[in-house]
This record gives sequence, C-alpha cells and structure tokens, in this order.
Amino acid sequence: MIDLQGFGAQLAAGTLMTVEIALAALALGLLLGLGGAAAKLSRFRALRLIGGLYTTLVRGVPELLVVLIVFFGASLAVQGVARWFGYDGYVEVSPFVAGVIALGLAFGAYATEVFRGAFQAVPPGQIEAAMAVGMSRRLTFLRIRLPQVWRFALPGLGNLFLVLLKDTALVSVIGLDELMRKSTIAVSYTKEPFTFYLAAAFIYLAMTAVSMIGLHYLERRSSRGVRRAAP
Repeated sequence: MIDLQGFGAQLAAGTLMTVEIALAALALGLLLGLGGAAAKLSRFRALRLIGGLYTTLVRGVPELLVVLIVFFGASLAVQGVARWFGYDGYVEVSPFVAGVIALGLAFGAYATEVFRGAFQAVPPGQIEAAMAVGMSRRLTFLRIRLPQVWRFALPGLGNLFLVLLKDTALVSVIGLDELMRKSTIAVSYTKEPFTFYLAAAFIYLAMTAVSMIGLHYLERRSSRGVRRAAP
C-alpha cells in the first residue's frame, strides 16, 4: 500500500483536472479535425492550402512548444486587443484555457488526417445512390457519410485520445494544477519522488484502462449492423 502522507486528496483533484482538460481538448480537437479534413478535401485551393499548413506546422512542432507558444502568445494577443479598447492593464490567459487550446490544436492536426482518410474510405457509390433517390447534400452527409466516417475514424481517434491523455502532463509547465503538477508539489514537500511518481503512473494507467474500455464499447456500437468478413 502506497503511503500518500495526506496528499491523496491533492492527487485526486489533479486527476479530475487532468480528465477535464483532456475532454475539453478532445472536443476542440474533434471540431478542428473535422474542419481540417473538410478543408483538405475541398475543391478550393485556398482551403486546401490552409488545411495543409495547419497540419504541417502543428505536427512539426513539439507539443510542449505548442503549449508554451499558445500560453504566452495568447496572453500577448489578448493584451493587444485590450489596449486597442483602451485598457492598459496586464491581461493573462488562464493556464486551463491555454492548455485546452494547445492540446486541442495538436489533437486536431493529427485528427485531420484520420478524418480525411475516413471520408475517403466511404464508397462513392453510396453517396451517388443517396443523391439519386432525392436526398439533399445535408441529409446525405448526416445519414450516409457521417455515420460511416465515425466508424472508420474511431480506432485512430481512440489512439490519439490516449496520447492526449498523457500529453496533459505537459501543461504542468504553465502552472495548471493537473496530476503531474500535484505529484511534483507532493514530492517537493515529502522528498519521496518514487512514491508519488509511482502513484501518478498508476493513476495514468487506470485512466488509460477506463478509456480503452470506453473506446471498445464505442467501436462495437458503431459497428452494429455491419457484416464482418469471414476469416
């Protein structure tokens, strides 16, 4: 039994913050991924260029640098806007908001390629058949394309979410009290790094296990009614 020396509540609070930032970044990343995929598949060259620049730039920079750039850059941007409206005080973006934006940007850049492949995996004959029976483009997207895109993309998105869950540790460098920062604070007081970093490792493993169970359920649910090929 690991002796947490009274820091159990702090680790629990850090775990909750880790889950919150992961889910918020996931929501933002999914929106960015869908938008990026739509841009890269667009018939307009400008949109394809924007989508390509987004994925290339964000995937080419370490996530830690993305966190730092967003945190300090967003503060400067907000402060510039505030000065434009006549406010001369110091404005700082909260670590939570900066962390969500940074991790969401990183997740969305990789999710863009997952969604792009999923959109291209939908048989074009199904889209043509839907249009032939009178479905509008919007209805075709909602009833024919999107459910299949979700099924094709889910395994890749699940892997990206597991990476995102671990990348939440990066936001500790900007002062967000998530699990890693809480563990570091406990270590600084108790001088027992092995105990608290081991406890953090077990917590991350537990969150990963729960996530994998949830992803397995979602994959089974999204594949209902799909005939599997015989081995």
